[in-house]
Amino acid sequence: MIRMGYGTLKFAYTHIVLSLGLILVCSGLQAQKEPHYTQYMYNIGSFNPAYVGSVETPEIAGLYRAQWLDVPGSPRTIRLGANVPLSNEKMGVGLNIISDEIGPSTQTYVELAYSYQFNVSESTKLSFGMDIGGSFLNVDFSKGTFENPGEPILDRAIIKKFYPTVGAGMFLYDDLWYLGVSIPNFLTDGIYNDDVATIIEDKMQFNFIGGYVFDLSETLKFKPAFLLNYINGAPLSTNLSTNFLFNDRFTLGAGYRFGNSVSALAGFQITSGTYLGYSYDYNTNPLGEFSSGSHEVILKFYLGKGDGSNTNDKNLKGKPKQIDTPRFF
Repeated sequence: MIRMGYGTLKFAYTHIVLSLGLILVCSGLQAQKEPHYTQYMYNIGSFNPAYVGSVETPEIAGLYRAQWLDVPGSPRTIRLGANVPLSNEKMGVGLNIISDEIGPSTQTYVELAYSYQFNVSESTKLSFGMDIGGSFLNVDFSKGTFENPGEPILDRAIIKKFYPTVGAGMFLYDDLWYLGVSIPNFLTDGIYNDDVATIIEDKMQFNFIGGYVFDLSETLKFKPAFLLNYINGAPLSTNLSTNFLFNDRFTLGAGYRFGNSVSALAGFQITSGTYLGYSYDYNTNPLGEFSSGSHEVILKFYLGKGDGSNTNDKNLKGKPKQIDTPRFF
């Protein structure tokens, strides 16, 4: 993803320069394909194409994330996704559109996914998936002022590029647990020209996700989950979360991203086919002195769910196609 060198990019105001410098220091100067998601347990189709056929009914999800508030030029992410199981209950297709903006740069990903799954046991399924698409990169340096004007990247006021993407993943799941691994893009080294390489470093990223649902009572369920992001040469990004589900309607939880932030999560099942979730992140690294945190909102629609259908109750009775509940994964 976008990587801007501190000392190369400098906006007009001193506060912006300081803030962007802190962003790069506190994020470890990592390159990553996927934006950070706090509500990753509701957003698995964004980074694992094997997930798209595991859902009970077609799903449409919209997400908006405003990261590092009060820091000019900080990331803004918009995601629109769809997961559609096919009638044979073995295959699924999906659509993923992500727009990620930081400073003068915007990357838009458009990807189509396909998955095929088979039974490992009576209630456990293993799904394989692939996605293909592309990344549209737009960098507009007219949004700021810069030092070192002789550097190659500054010879152009606007850079527009397109790069293909190919990803794959596996997703193993049962009624009450899941494990997944994915690589968002295999096409990394050598796909950028010299100009863009001065601000872009795209390395292969590995995502590992898992979760388990504990049925504490008839009205209370508890689910811990994790997401690990690994990029060669960068520190491991570790995300842990816990969620409680009350009366199949309300969710409350907390999350922790090691060395980065703590989070609070809440959600409400508005109807059997509509879910609204919200999370707030507070930075525990030095960036917390300059930012008031990050907000993330997700809205999901489960098509074909009529009133009175309860995915959670059905799954706990052991139907092999359904997994726990779309409120969790």
